[in-house]
Amino acid sequence: MTRTSRLGLLSVILACGCAGSVQHMRAVAYVDTTPSENEAVIVFLRASGGGFAVQSSVFEIPESGPARLVGIVAAKKKVAYRTSPGHHTFMVMGENADFMGADLLPGKLYFVVVQVRMGAWKARFGLCPVHGLERDEFRTWLGDAEWVETTHESLTWAHAHAAEIEEKRSAYWPKWMSKQPMDRPVLWQEDGL
Repeated sequence: MTRTSRLGLLSVILACGCAGSVQHMRAVAYVDTTPSENEAVIVFLRASGGGFAVQSSVFEIPESGPARLVGIVAAKKKVAYRTSPGHHTFMVMGENADFMGADLLPGKLYFVVVQVRMGAWKARFGLCPVHGLERDEFRTWLGDAEWVETTHESLTWAHAHAAEIEEKRSAYWPKWMSKQPMDRPVLWQEDGL
């Protein structure tokens, strides 16, 4: 991430301090983010209070089959997701859908910022992987956010909206694939702790 994009990300995060309400998720005091030796853990964090009235839903996109809910992330909230090592694709939804690749090592912990910007009708979201050099400033943002976790209600919501989720995925996937590979965000193996 360039200095300009880091400063832009910081300004978006500092612009608002409003925390969003948690719908279809459960607030918890603590989440163990220690990965086992045969899994990777990714923490998705929405540090900005911008678009606080709109939640962002994050999904893992398998090579075949429907999207799998990672979590619904409101402003100033964070969710931990346990998955297998290897190549993965993630999607965030709001007014739009945006994607991020990931190449994960076993036994590692990774971090991703859910970026928010205003769209025509509601908030638009993107996924910004946290690379090694950005971890120090990121730790403050991480400490300011509250943990949430998925529940049966979360999964019921995702199931009820499966057609809408797949429609948005199909609409935005070609746009993401048309970008040059270097312009698509990726969480690299070496980004893990």
